[in-house]
Amino acid sequence: MNKTKIIELLNQDLQDEHGAIVQYLAHAYGMGEGELSCEVEAIAREEMRHLDWLAETIVELGGKPSVKRGGMRMGGDAVPDWMGNDVRLEEDAIAHYEDHIKQVDDPKIKRLLQRILADENAHHGKFAHFVDKSRKEGLKDQRGQRNDETAKFLNWGVGHEYTVILQYMFHSYMAKKAEARKQLEDQAINEMQHLGWLAEELIDAGGAPMMIDPVVNQVVDTQEALRADIAIEKDVAKKYGDFAARTDDAGLKELLTRIRDNELYHQQVFNDLLQDGEK
Repeated sequence: MNKTKIIELLNQDLQDEHGAIVQYLAHAYGMGEGELSCEVEAIAREEMRHLDWLAETIVELGGKPSVKRGGMRMGGDAVPDWMGNDVRLEEDAIAHYEDHIKQVDDPKIKRLLQRILADENAHHGKFAHFVDKSRKEGLKDQRGQRNDETAKFLNWGVGHEYTVILQYMFHSYMAKKAEARKQLEDQAINEMQHLGWLAEELIDAGGAPMMIDPVVNQVVDTQEALRADIAIEKDVAKKYGDFAARTDDAGLKELLTRIRDNELYHQQVFNDLLQDGEK
């Protein structure tokens, strides 16, 4: 099998991992705080690791990692239904990986896919257990219908953080210099924290987080990418700061101020990288 075909298969797997991450996070956030929510989030983090491995392999082969999202199995009226959907999504993943392992003849890539497949089999077993566990514990959908200015802003924040996670990771994969790769990845990880904080805040406030398929800047040149990342950080820091100044909710004000300060730090980091690259 030639490199072009391998890259195509790996990008299909990457897209599936992306879809799984979004599905599992949506389910974790939707059931509120608790042991099962933490366990589902932990599985989502393992899928993030798979995505990272696949993206790095694609770049090594001379390709570009896809930022598209694979198929998801959303819906369901109760948490056991969600866990059943997660079981079925893992069955989809297992079938895809088994097929791709048969097709790929590169031993290194075959080993990688076999490694990921082992995790997917483990996830399948865990989600099957979570169906019964969530039913016995009577876990319910904690999402509400709140859609006032605050809920809309928090959902805007969820969407923004989701977008820049993908954007900074893509820019990290395509960066030539190790320091740029590291810093872009580090800031993406911090944005993942923001996503979780905002989603949890929205759930507690009676809303429902939405992670709509985003438009991601896919510039390959690192200098151009950093300029785009700096621009988005300037804009978002101002938006978080402005809303923090308007809200009367002390807890929300503290959260948004913290996120704003993180965004200002990202801006400074990206600016340093840009200046170092132009010397």
